[in-house]
Amino acid sequence: MQQDHVITLLISCLDRPGIVAAVSQFIFEHQGNIVESDQYATARQNGTFFMRISFSEEGFQLNERELIDAFQPIAARFGMQWSVHYSRNRKRAAILVSRLDHCLVDLLWRWRNGELVIDIPCIISNHPDLEPLARMYQLPYYHFPIRPESRAADQQRMLEFLEGKVDFLILARYMQILEPFFVQAYPQRIINIHHSFLPAFTGARPYERAFERGVKIIGATAHYVTEELDEGPIIAQDVIHCNHRDSIEDLIRKGRDVERRVLAEAVRLHSEDRVLVYKNRTIVF
Repeated sequence: MQQDHVITLLISCLDRPGIVAAVSQFIFEHQGNIVESDQYATARQNGTFFMRISFSEEGFQLNERELIDAFQPIAARFGMQWSVHYSRNRKRAAILVSRLDHCLVDLLWRWRNGELVIDIPCIISNHPDLEPLARMYQLPYYHFPIRPESRAADQQRMLEFLEGKVDFLILARYMQILEPFFVQAYPQRIINIHHSFLPAFTGARPYERAFERGVKIIGATAHYVTEELDEGPIIAQDVIHCNHRDSIEDLIRKGRDVERRVLAEAVRLHSEDRVLVYKNRTIVF
């Protein structure tokens, strides 16, 4: 679980000796107490190094601006790409949904019970059907119809509405393909749940196609949205077993259970700053 009042550094750079020592020494020099540290390198030589390190904000001597200024020489020395995150600043997520409610119900239940430490400024849908559910949780619900003949203009209005209100987006079975300009506005900040164990059965109707193939497991994949459909970096996956007795309806029922779990896990990982993207892969700490 995410700890209160924790500062997290996410770092990637060319792997070389001394990185962990330099970062740890920086935190120590400013009275920081490290509570969690993890790192990974893609190869023994000439690889890319990834690090996630968290330390208590209480007692740390630098404010956010001072931290950024003081850490910059270390980042420059190692050629780091890095970011700093404060757990007290809860991420704001808009949930986009169509008519299927199972993922939305699960997310809202986990949010209300404190399992997902995020703020939800709004729920957006291309249908009005799930507004009563939003009212149950006292959350604003906005209906943005998406018409085939004006898809780009409709999504542009939605994008303008979201500006400044959210940090990332959750597609909880939102059955619309986002336009490239929309995806570009939230790079690596749109989480989608695909009802298949990607890369198998991309696109529409994966359960029907899985049934036709007679698969023995089905799954779900949460990934960041890119301009290429269902090809974005994968954050979380899971599967459930099935057999020859299962109908398409059985696969759909089982699949929805997996979809809920996988999407919630991906949202948790992203909200706790545990994901670094490398090319079209993710490093998940």
